[in-house]
Amino acid sequence: MSAEKYKDSAAVFRAFSDVKRIHIIGMLRRGERCACEILAELEISQPTLSHHMKILCDSGIVLPRKEGKWTHYSISPEGVRHAGNLLKELTDKDA
Repeated sequence: MSAEKYKDSAAVFRAFSDVKRIHIIGMLRRGERCACEILAELEISQPTLSHHMKILCDSGIVLPRKEGKWTHYSISPEGVRHAGNLLKELTDKDA
């Protein structure tokens, strides 16, 4: 595996390494959510949410969509497939 692939893997798995981010992913499993809804449910500050959403979006797991002053977030099917493939590649002893 190349250094770039390890960097990509670390970014993806970082998205899953925090309780709040796992909670956000769980919320998004039910469909697209506005940042305002995520803020209200998690009871966190806007800067904290921005930090978590940047990590999730950078990983490719979550997609942002701007609408007016708010951003709406959803799970990326391609990002999820990519994360699953990375996990398999990293743990497959025959690879």
